Amino acid sequence: MDPGVLIGMIIGGALILVSIIFEGGAESIPGYINMPAMMITIGGTLAATIIRFPIPMVIGAIGVVKKSVFVKLGSAEEEIARLIQYCKVSRREGLLGLEKEIEKIKDEFLIKAVRLLVDGSDSDTLRGILGTEIDNTRLRHTTGKGIVEFSGTVFPAFGMVGTVLGLIAMMRKLDDPSHIGEAMAVAFIATFYGVTFSNLVLLPLAGRLETLSKKELFLKEIIMEGVISIQRGDSPMVLEERLKAFLQAKAAGKISSGSKEKEKTQ
Repeated sequence: MDPGVLIGMIIGGALILVSIIFEGGAESIPGYINMPAMMITIGGTLAATIIRFPIPMVIGAIGVVKKSVFVKLGSAEEEIARLIQYCKVSRREGLLGLEKEIEKIKDEFLIKAVRLLVDGSDSDTLRGILGTEIDNTRLRHTTGKGIVEFSGTVFPAFGMVGTVLGLIAMMRKLDDPSHIGEAMAVAFIATFYGVTFSNLVLLPLAGRLETLSKKELFLKEIIMEGVISIQRGDSPMVLEERLKAFLQAKAAGKISSGSKEKEKTQ
């Protein structure tokens, strides 16, 4: 799990909690727990989301969000170094020599790419199959981001719905002025839920999905170009230069120096 997600939520939640305690003391915390407000905001957002998107897509978005939080992506430098090593193995032992490397791989996309390579697929087949996989991943991530972003957008709206309902209930009790302040506070709790959950959880997660999606697709493109280069029989040096084009100059310099050090040790 990326600790940044947990740390950010803990910091945000803790600051809000401390602010509540400063304003009204620890005994005021139960006053911010309101089940009708939760039902309106959470239930209304869920209802609107499954109206807007088919239920299987919503369930799939949950999986995408879970993956973005709990799965840690490697770096481009690591992927390039690994592909250079595979290239050296294929030059020494042939493509079949890569079969033993499959057991060490955890990334499903890389496993598929290496298996296609070992099975003797040509470059067009590799590009077609792996390119389709990349397109499907892009579509899945875009859909997941859209669903989370939509939920984050409508959540405050249902907070306002809860507030309006609370104000209506308060207006019916105007004959008892002693309860107006308390009733008004309860009415605004729904808005508090909507704004807080939207801006602390849903919208940041949507942005995180977009950022990690770009990184994952970038890594997949590097892998695809790497295995195609290996299939063509390119040397490790040619492969390195080809993949360095994907990186910025600074990152490319790190790869170059790192690979040269490995060459000296071999």
